[in-house]
Amino acid sequence: MPQTQAISEIDFYSDTYKDAYSRIDGIVIEGEQEAHENYIRLGEMLPEHQDDFIRLSKMEARHKKGFEACGRNLKVTCDLDFARRFFSDLHKNFQDAAAEDKVPTCLVIQSLIIECFAIAAYNIYIPVADDFARKITESVVKDEYQHLNYGEEWLKAHFDDVKAEIQEANRKNLPIVWRMLNEVDKDAAVLGMEKEALVEDFMIQYGEALSNIGFSTGEIMRMSAYGLVAA
Repeated sequence: MPQTQAISEIDFYSDTYKDAYSRIDGIVIEGEQEAHENYIRLGEMLPEHQDDFIRLSKMEARHKKGFEACGRNLKVTCDLDFARRFFSDLHKNFQDAAAEDKVPTCLVIQSLIIECFAIAAYNIYIPVADDFARKITESVVKDEYQHLNYGEEWLKAHFDDVKAEIQEANRKNLPIVWRMLNEVDKDAAVLGMEKEALVEDFMIQYGEALSNIGFSTGEIMRMSAYGLVAA
């Protein structure tokens, strides 16, 4: 899908670009930090898989460092306060679910919703990124597909027992994603990223994940539509 701007038209060092980038890169850094913490918590909830979750958490910590370097490369101070507010609803829902030992809900939030959100954002960003950030992001997105797959496989293996909880987690958390996209569409556009492209890529990634887990096409269409009207 065509981007808002051709990369040759983007001035990576303009005040407008750097202002928008301060929030977008802040979101990316905070997202990787959230993922790092969430995988550690999931390892505590699923001790038989703790080594795998620790490995995933370490990968997310490396990703965070990479995106911090992207900000330094453009001499941008990232707005982490904004980023924490941006993730606050998903953060709270994950923490609440973890406190109730709701493993499927935690996996939906982290391994499906957040990972699909990240993959979509990275896919749309790569063609319009500066050279330094492109190399970092291309490396990161390969890892994110692995993380998505890990959540898919656990939910697929327990599908009959956890289907209803997955659907409830979807109803509660997917509308948050659409609000998040609305909140950053102007900043994303400054970076050359179209909101429509982000929504489309997210829906593709999320729909494929739900299909791999075991949902039918009709169920996926209904689940994917939650909150989308407002997006």
